[in-house]
Amino acid sequence: MTPKPRLLSLDVLRGLTVAVMILVNNAGDGSVSYAQLRHSVWNGCTLTDVVFPLFLFIVGSSIALSFSARRRRGATKSAITLQMLRRATTIFVLGLLLNALPQFHLGELRYYGVLQRIALCYVLAGVVYLYGGVAACAVTAAATLVGYWLLLTHVSVPGFGLPGASIEVLDRYGNLTAWLDRSMVPQAHLYRHSFYDPEGLLSTLPALANTLLGVLSAVWLRTVRPVWQKACVLLSCGIVSMAGGQLWAQTFPLNKRLWTSSFALFTSGIAMSILALLFWCIDGKKKQDAQHSLWMRPWLVFGTNALTAYVLSELLAVVLSAIIVRSGENLQQLLYRLLPSWLGPPPFVSMLYSVLFVCVCYLPVWQLYRRRMFVKL
Repeated sequence: MTPKPRLLSLDVLRGLTVAVMILVNNAGDGSVSYAQLRHSVWNGCTLTDVVFPLFLFIVGSSIALSFSARRRRGATKSAITLQMLRRATTIFVLGLLLNALPQFHLGELRYYGVLQRIALCYVLAGVVYLYGGVAACAVTAAATLVGYWLLLTHVSVPGFGLPGASIEVLDRYGNLTAWLDRSMVPQAHLYRHSFYDPEGLLSTLPALANTLLGVLSAVWLRTVRPVWQKACVLLSCGIVSMAGGQLWAQTFPLNKRLWTSSFALFTSGIAMSILALLFWCIDGKKKQDAQHSLWMRPWLVFGTNALTAYVLSELLAVVLSAIIVRSGENLQQLLYRLLPSWLGPPPFVSMLYSVLFVCVCYLPVWQLYRRRMFVKL
């Protein structure tokens, strides 16, 4: 059987997402950054808030494509499951190692994190798709969104009371997600030793929905239908999801830190819409023309080694912050101060530093791309 070609639009979307993820994670001075380049303080949704859900959506799309390809080549479900567990373990351990750097103070090691959530969602979505198929993915996505909403709005939180009656629906300290984080994990092992963790256990449920909706989107794009029909249907689903998320947010606000169901639905709609447009513009053309488009090259470079680029960016950020060059100032702060103030207002200079940081991270993955080396973490 002739193998189906890669979805170049998905590679480009993955590359764009990773580049923006590196950009927003590495501000020159986070205190002066543009609002859209920072996470929302609590309720709300900025460009920065959308990046991680978008990446989980892409993880789901990749699951559908890679698992289907392996099944066509004769791989058994048990073999795919074993490889999936090995890869997820590698990603999870890498996340712990990044959290431990640079001092390796295990007594304060953050257990949760971005890579840890990616690993969990990858395994859970992979199992649902591999053993349950498309129907199971749709049912599970809906169940996690509705179930999480019910838990956060209809379950009384010990010591605080019932949301919407005794406390606000998304009270910062009294929500069920934060309470569970504090109950299960010592504060020293939570995000910034805080009262909750944005990648905590319970909020993985709606994040799983982002991943499963990515699976369903990729399955749809691989059906035997005209390109325009696939793009239009996916775009329509994206618009409906965004509208549904915004409507739901009137009673269950968009909140990335708790990953509310409305937030998961809204960000999945954004992901569907962007993928639909890229699919129409890229995969709808002749592959030869699309592959050699100059504007696509940087995103393909990042997209074909996405997790590698992310890990390298995190390592570089840790190194720059750990090297003290003078009293109280690290190398990152020194490099940022070297950018002249006449370049623009502080938010622009901070963003310029971020862009330069992305460019530096581009160089090693570009070398990998040139040599056709694709690291599968």
